[in-house]
Amino acid sequence: MFIKYSVKTEEFAEKHYIKNFRKKYKINWDLTFKGIEKMLEGLDSIMDTTIVEEINCSDDLAVLKMEFRVAGTDCSRKASGNRCILSLNKKTREIKILLVYHKSDIGGKNETAAWKKIIRDNYEGYDFCK
Repeated sequence: MFIKYSVKTEEFAEKHYIKNFRKKYKINWDLTFKGIEKMLEGLDSIMDTTIVEEINCSDDLAVLKMEFRVAGTDCSRKASGNRCILSLNKKTREIKILLVYHKSDIGGKNETAAWKKIIRDNYEGYDFCK
């Protein structure tokens, strides 16, 4: 059975790194982001791939990391260094895009620790991201 998820981009994500992608890649970013939203609407079809990794999970809430490449570029998803951090509410079937970044955007020696801190500092209810 196909489940369609609703996808919402959080204001924090839009204001921070998404605007950089939009400025740098212009129309290719628009195509890329539409593709990301479509993939997320059918999340179940990509859950068992290397594109999406489940990082933390509670009964109803999961935090996911998804790799992506920008349309019109030659890099693979993995080599691009582009990531989305997502919140999946399993009960409501809602996906929230919490953060979209390139690895160099968040710095630090430990990428995972850096984005988890960003999530904890800017969103309520993600204390389990430790």
